[in-house]
Amino acid sequence: MKKILLFLLTFVYSFSLELNPKVLEPEEAFKTTFTKNQDDLNIKLELGKDIYLYDDKIKILVSKPQKIDITEELNVPEPVTYDEFIVHFNNLDLTIPFSLLKSKIDSNEYEIEFNFQGCSKLGLCYAPINEKYLLTLAEVAPKVETKKDIEQKIETNENLSETDSIANSLKEKNLLLVLVTFFGFGLLLSLTPCVFPMIPILSSIIVGASKNETMTASRGFFLSLVYVLSMSVAYTIAGVIAGIFGANLQVALQNPYVLVVFALVFVALAFSMFGYFEIKLPQSIQTKLNKTTDGKEKQGIAGIAIMGFLSALIVGPCVAPPLAGALVYIGQTGDALLGGLALFVMSLGMGVPLLLIGLGAGKFMPKPGGWMESITRIFGIVMLGVAIWLLDRVLDATIIIYLWALLLLGSAIYLKIYQHILTQLITVVLFILGVVLFVGAISGATNPLNPLEKFTSSKAVQSLDDKLVFTKIKNIQELELAIKNSDKPVMLDFWASWCVACKEFEEITFKDEEVIKKLQGFTLLKADVTANNDDDKALQKMFGIVGPPGIIFWDKDKKEITSSKIVGYKNPKEFLEILNKNF
Repeated sequence: MKKILLFLLTFVYSFSLELNPKVLEPEEAFKTTFTKNQDDLNIKLELGKDIYLYDDKIKILVSKPQKIDITEELNVPEPVTYDEFIVHFNNLDLTIPFSLLKSKIDSNEYEIEFNFQGCSKLGLCYAPINEKYLLTLAEVAPKVETKKDIEQKIETNENLSETDSIANSLKEKNLLLVLVTFFGFGLLLSLTPCVFPMIPILSSIIVGASKNETMTASRGFFLSLVYVLSMSVAYTIAGVIAGIFGANLQVALQNPYVLVVFALVFVALAFSMFGYFEIKLPQSIQTKLNKTTDGKEKQGIAGIAIMGFLSALIVGPCVAPPLAGALVYIGQTGDALLGGLALFVMSLGMGVPLLLIGLGAGKFMPKPGGWMESITRIFGIVMLGVAIWLLDRVLDATIIIYLWALLLLGSAIYLKIYQHILTQLITVVLFILGVVLFVGAISGATNPLNPLEKFTSSKAVQSLDDKLVFTKIKNIQELELAIKNSDKPVMLDFWASWCVACKEFEEITFKDEEVIKKLQGFTLLKADVTANNDDDKALQKMFGIVGPPGIIFWDKDKKEITSSKIVGYKNPKEFLEILNKNF
């Protein structure tokens, strides 16, 4: 009788399991094993009962020392169709040859990432899983490079993007050559919009100092040097933080609240230069400083240093290949010393025009008197212009062009009061420009540099065929879906409202007829990273983008073309040269 009861209980329990099958925990559903062999790395993924994998979620990446997707170069088993999805029901057994890793990037240490996502037939889907394995290879004795080795090295470098090539040069070249190279990069960047807003800021500082003392060339150079060194320190600190922690301090400070506050600071500086009030340190601090013989000088130097530091962080958040290359190098190697030195000398190169302005101050700056008062008022107007330039990253373009028009017209009326030849000439110019901008604003123009575009355009209305239409994506999932559904090459544009170079792309490069014609055959995607939220950061991190502008390309087979990756602004000619290499 006991045996019969035991049999019945066992049968009922087994039947209940069939009716209510157990849902497996993730560690039961997926068991991953990494095995290092003599010539390869083996990855095995054992699936639990009734578990399957999505084919498009299987990704094998080399995440360090450089991010490379090698999924398509491995023998992944053929998937099957299930419920209209492409899936795998069998265990995965993948082999990564060391020779494949070495052909991608020569290193003795690699971090391998295995990404996948699966579901149960019971109707439960698991969250994406990311497994990592640090692969260390035995060091081999250095060999003499043959002609074939050199040719292969050149070919590999040609397949790298400009940013990655710069990062590699930091690893391979000696310290002195690296510093000289980055100083040269800085000189080239000094000709870009990154530095232009700092010119009136520094000039106004020198003008303000000239009201209280005779400005000599050596004094002007010294004031400029303090400003440039503070600017360089800010760039270096921000760069090292971005390289090590992946948090771009300059990008974080581009939120509307910070920009509005800084714009108000420039408005205050402008009204101070108009003579309405004088900006001073608190009396208690002045008293302490003035106990020393150089107290007044310290007050001025401290203010200039603070302005230089803040200007670098807020006014000029430009991303260019040299900056991105240094950040990639720091991120990959952890060598903050060399990366930081490279950024510091690059910043000094960017500051050369500012040093020249200070050096010439003693020769060209008018002596105190009526002329100096006029110059001071003009720089007050320039300060208001810098404030509007900052607000351009926050406010609508239509409002900005009206602000420019009102600034120029108001300045013309203000300067009319002062009967000097210089101010009269400037008054006429400002009034004319103000009228032109105001007319352009009424006509619907949004570009202050081309306010009459509605009247001067050869085509009154641009046809839809002559415009580039971008689809906005918000996160990695939307990006992957857009690439999967595209039957054309894909271009992803990283954009932000506060990014000056992004607007150059929009107004110059993407309006060029040849560029438009070339991109008509692409699926165009845009990632708006203005908010710099978690999704924005994840998208940028996925492609090693430290900040906009950045452009990524895929061919029609959905393979990323790393050599065509663009960081920083490119004019139409440069942009087409990059495109024509691979498309």
